[in-house]
Amino acid sequence: MEDRKETLRKISSERWRIAIILSVCMLVIYFGFILLIAFDKPLMGSLITDGLSLGILLGALVILSAWVLTTVYVRWANRVYDEKIAQLRSKP
Repeated sequence: MEDRKETLRKISSERWRIAIILSVCMLVIYFGFILLIAFDKPLMGSLITDGLSLGILLGALVILSAWVLTTVYVRWANRVYDEKIAQLRSKP
């Protein structure tokens, strides 16, 4: 019984580690974008092409990065976390 608890604790700590890493990545991306808006407006307002500024492009990339990081977590959870939990449940 203690072995199962220890295994579950390790699995849980691994899940938290992944969640924290991905959360920190998202926070860095988001606050980096916000800080660029706050402190370098001319850069963010510079046009890449007609009708597309750097700020709009980076804003879209912030949203896209949220989707990418969510996909990374879901794939990890489906491949690693769920598999380890299934193995733990199947043990007598």
